[in-house]
Amino acid sequence: MKYRSDRYGKQISQLGYGCMRFSRKGNSIDFEKAEKEVMLAVESGVNYFDTAYMYPGSEDCLGKILEKNNCRDKVYIATKLPQYIIRSAAAIDKTFNEELSRLRTDHIDYYLMHMFTDIAEWENLKALGIEDWITRQKAEGRIINIGFSYHGETEMFLKILDSYDWDFCQIQYNYLDEHSQAGKRGLQAAAAKGIPVIIMEPLRGGKLVNLPDKAKEALAADSHGYTPAELGLRWLWNQPEVSCVLSGMNSEEMVSENIRIASEAEPGHLTEEDLEIVEQIKRIIREREKVGCTGCRYCMPCPKGVDIPGIFYYYNLMYMEKKGSARFEFVQNMGLRKEPGFASQCVGCGKCEQHCPQKINIREKLKEADRALRPLPYKLGINIARKFMIR
Repeated sequence: MKYRSDRYGKQISQLGYGCMRFSRKGNSIDFEKAEKEVMLAVESGVNYFDTAYMYPGSEDCLGKILEKNNCRDKVYIATKLPQYIIRSAAAIDKTFNEELSRLRTDHIDYYLMHMFTDIAEWENLKALGIEDWITRQKAEGRIINIGFSYHGETEMFLKILDSYDWDFCQIQYNYLDEHSQAGKRGLQAAAAKGIPVIIMEPLRGGKLVNLPDKAKEALAADSHGYTPAELGLRWLWNQPEVSCVLSGMNSEEMVSENIRIASEAEPGHLTEEDLEIVEQIKRIIREREKVGCTGCRYCMPCPKGVDIPGIFYYYNLMYMEKKGSARFEFVQNMGLRKEPGFASQCVGCGKCEQHCPQKINIREKLKEADRALRPLPYKLGINIARKFMIR
């Protein structure tokens, strides 16, 4: 494993473990499976684990794993204050104490204000006394580093970056989002201030793994033989401004493969050939993509049960692969669920759009996606199949 320094010289593994996507068994996280994967990562040198108050069961699962295996002192825990639901100073204390309890620890190594999109959100927290609160928590050793995660446009990111003496920040960044959200400008601005940058959505919700056939052909021409995921990760680690890349690993194979890549990649290691292939893939994907959804699920749950990320995934898949095969997968994996989550269930309340980091016009795009995924023959076929197969 290779490491990069934080603001105070601590060594962070350049591969971080994103704990949002632990595998589930029914309504709960599959603890035994998650434990094997987490411990494989710990034993291989991964020391940065990212979770959040709003990831169902994630903090509790991570806390149990670290406690059971007596390895809390081997890792850094990052978790987040859900600032978008905080309305009082008392709520800040209550939420933070609950997180400490879930994680079975007396301190958080890297604590983030979750999902800033506008400096007004930071101003709201300041009005509740968050700055004094942070100072107290740091003095008591309950918070070691303070930061924020961000989804929004570049100029606002720069304002938030300059609004406080942050210890670190977390941004969505990958080769498709090089110039959107905080983007490369934001990454470099943070690095220029000596602020470590943690990367989320490095493979854009899987889109940089499941490439169009034409893009796969371009990648196959690369002399290094990189897989799509490997190229996406290496593109990030090629940049010295990147401190740690989070991966939502949910299999031992994925953990092992990412550790192998993270043990090899370093700033400046990609060749001109590699970088040109990245540009080719970007051009191919941009030609086909219909909705810029990363599958982050901040829009969920929909009050009417619409599976917004699922619908957009299959809608994009129609244009990245073959329409027929994408529609078949849609019918198989969504149409035959007991609760299918069709776009037609949308009542246009707009709650999803208030939380979308990508600022997608979700209501209109859902209508568009539904027309593409469920033309009349498919609607009739799904209805017939559901009558026979759903009890």
